[in-house]
Amino acid sequence: MRDDDDRPRKAVAHEIGQPLDTLSLGDLDERVALLRAEIARLEAARAAKQAAQGAADAFFKRG
Repeated sequence: MRDDDDRPRKAVAHEIGQPLDTLSLGDLDERVALLRAEIARLEAARAAKQAAQGAADAFFKRG
């Protein structure tokens, strides 16, 4: 039987606030691209939630 602690852990792509001085230019470019994609994903999720909230407000005549 394997314990979960024995499984290899996936490396974190980026941790907010981590030191950046050991990263290469390529690593930095890769992280910037990943973070931009994540920002776009967050903005899309926020817009969808805002639209749903607006629809609920209109349905219940709030606001």
